[in-house]
Amino acid sequence: MKFIFGLIFTLSMSFTAIGQLNNIDFVEYDLDNGLHVILHNDASTPIVAVSVMYHVGSKNEKPDKTGFAHFFEHLLFEGTENIKRGEYDTYVEEAGGTLNANTSNDRTYYYEVLPSNQLELGLWLESERMLHAKVENVGIETQREVVKEERRLRVDNQPYGTILQETMVRLFKKHPYNWPVIGSMDHLDAAVENDYKQFYNDFYVPNNAVLSIAGDIDIDDARNWIKKYFGSIPKGEGVVYRPNVVEPDMTAEIRDTIYDNIQLPAIIQAYRIPGQGSDEFYACEMLSTLLSRGGSSRFQKSIVEEQQKALQVGSFPLGLEDYSVSLAFAFCNMGIDPSEVEAAMDHEVNRVKTELITDDEFQKLKNQMENDFVSSNSRVAGIAESLANYHMYFGDANLINTELDKYLAVTKEDIMKAAKKYLDPNKRVVLYYLPKQNAQP
Repeated sequence: MKFIFGLIFTLSMSFTAIGQLNNIDFVEYDLDNGLHVILHNDASTPIVAVSVMYHVGSKNEKPDKTGFAHFFEHLLFEGTENIKRGEYDTYVEEAGGTLNANTSNDRTYYYEVLPSNQLELGLWLESERMLHAKVENVGIETQREVVKEERRLRVDNQPYGTILQETMVRLFKKHPYNWPVIGSMDHLDAAVENDYKQFYNDFYVPNNAVLSIAGDIDIDDARNWIKKYFGSIPKGEGVVYRPNVVEPDMTAEIRDTIYDNIQLPAIIQAYRIPGQGSDEFYACEMLSTLLSRGGSSRFQKSIVEEQQKALQVGSFPLGLEDYSVSLAFAFCNMGIDPSEVEAAMDHEVNRVKTELITDDEFQKLKNQMENDFVSSNSRVAGIAESLANYHMYFGDANLINTELDKYLAVTKEDIMKAAKKYLDPNKRVVLYYLPKQNAQP
């Protein structure tokens, strides 16, 4: 039985919902304690995604206590008053499900994907995390070491692993996007049990969370179980901290060199762009797609294939709540000077600023946006996360049905305007990553 549900889950995660542009129906409401609930019934497969999104990320931390949001992503699998240490995963796996969590600058997200007859189990597990988590030294010390090892593997000892950290610290001088999500190990080492308990009490409260469920559920049964497991959880005291920091405009390019344990030089170009959900953000996202997505993209055709100056060139928008980031990167081919690759990147950007894109390119862009939108909502786990995101960031879960219209409303002129306004060489960070052996003694 466990194998069968595992197979169903795997298949459901890989389905491509070709042509699925039908509305996704859902029910949403608030509990008295402020918890926002969103329910979507999809009986096509006997699985259910149970998720809780907390509106707390690295930007909610104090400058001298960074890394707490990411740390809690780990800590809250340590157990609760009613779940022994190490048993959280066991409950889900023995029920034939999977679970995970992730943290960003803006939010922390936990979810389980289970056989649909285990919905109540998922709700109990998440209610335990919200109300009865064990925030105590034994778990704290264990997870300190886990996070340190994660940083060593993913950042400190990973070639090019510090790119985002080195970029953000230069792109933001005042806003808390300045520090990395994984935070400072010195801050985590210096923190004591009461610091962690305070963070839990401040942010892991129902009025700072969205419970989003998608899958083969009976809406009435789900509502009854939600009331049973979440209704009595007390509302958080006080106002949840939200930073209100205005980042000053950049007035000059910031340029620097990082020496890393790498073989090939890399170039990073980063620009601040509007927060996700704004009309201009959609234009910036389509601009990045034009430049670097697919074999026929501008960067790929020109810099990689025709000029053969780079092994790989890319550009993507890092969509964030307050400010977003457009980040372009290139890994040079052997023997090519990074300045040559940078000039080639700038040339392609300047083309977009001075020439409207072609009809064929524009149609391809719209097709890519539609395909991405459909694919992201082709499985219950994706639907649950999208519904939570849309409510948390924009107060409008129905964007799951309408956001595609915002992409399709972007014009060629909007893309050109976004390039001129936001990809300004006087308002960017440029980093050269060079092999350590090139460093001056």
